[in-house]
This record gives sequence, structure tokens and C-alpha cells, in this order.
Amino acid sequence: MMEKVEFRQKYLRKRENLNPEQRLAFNDAIQKRAIEFLEKRPQLGGIHLFLPIDRQNEVDTLPILTYLWHNDRMVFTSKVIRGSLRMETLTIPRGVKLIPDHWGIPIPESFDLVTTEAIDIVFVPLLAFDEEGGRIGFGKGYYDVFLASLAETVLKVGLSFFEPEPSLPKESHDIPLDYCITPEKIFTF
Repeated sequence: MMEKVEFRQKYLRKRENLNPEQRLAFNDAIQKRAIEFLEKRPQLGGIHLFLPIDRQNEVDTLPILTYLWHNDRMVFTSKVIRGSLRMETLTIPRGVKLIPDHWGIPIPESFDLVTTEAIDIVFVPLLAFDEEGGRIGFGKGYYDVFLASLAETVLKVGLSFFEPEPSLPKESHDIPLDYCITPEKIFTF
């Protein structure tokens, strides 16, 4: 089985090789599926959304954010605490300007810090996922630490341009997904 590093490289190349039309079509399909997923679960009050890093060619979550704002949903994101693997949870107030942090990750220009108890669902960034809900991110471990700090009832939902691998390498600290949304379908684990 390929090591995590090899999977990361493989999926970074796959992202880079998407042409603009493919990326647009994939983003559109994922956004629509994510919104349908949320519409079927109105009981989910606190929605944690990763904001896309342009240079990493991540799934564009900004239309999902706009949908959530227009539907008066409570939206959060995270900011890495420099020098640690921990992240702070921030509100994303309706209409707030998003500015890049020192890593190029968009964060709200103004926000409130909140505890993770307010979170019901987390949209998780990833490079690859497998048929068991395993995921590979960029390898720093921020999201594994963050997900481990949440209540077990919090839904973990990946967003992926690509279909799952049969299996990915796993480590004891890896937190599996509950769902993953792709352009083609929603996977349940």
C-alpha cells in the first residue's frame, strides 16, 4: 500500500491537472450536494466550514457560506494557533470580509471566538478519502487534533473532487469521516 506521502503527492497532482472547466463543474456539483445535505438536516445549528486556500486548489466552499448566511445558519471556521497544532473556533458573521492569514487561509476580518460545544457539523478539508471514511489531508494534523476535541455526535463531512480509494494508510490519531461529498454522490461510512 502506498504511504500517506505518496497519496498526498498523487492527489495534489490530480488537483493541479484539473482544467478550469472541470474544477468549476466539480465545485458546482459538490456545492449543490452539500446544500441539499444541509437542507435535509435543519436541526444542525452550528456549521463549521473550512474556507478554501486558492493556491491549494481546494473545494470552493464560499457559495456554501453564502447559502448559510442567507438562511440565517450559525457558521464557524477555525484559525490555527501559531506554534501549536490547535485551532481556535471563530464565528463567520454574515457579510464579513474574508482576509488571508499568514498561510493564505481566509479568515473573517472580524469574529468572535467560541467554544466547540456550538458545533454540530464540520466540513473537513482533505486530499483523498477511502471507502471506510479514512482521509488524508496535508499532513500537519491540525484537523485530527481539532476533530478529536469535538463531541462524538458532531458530524464530520469531507468534500472531495475525486472518488474514494479502496483503502488509505491509517494511524491511531486519525479521525474518520461520517460522510464525504463528491461531484457524483454522497458517501456514508
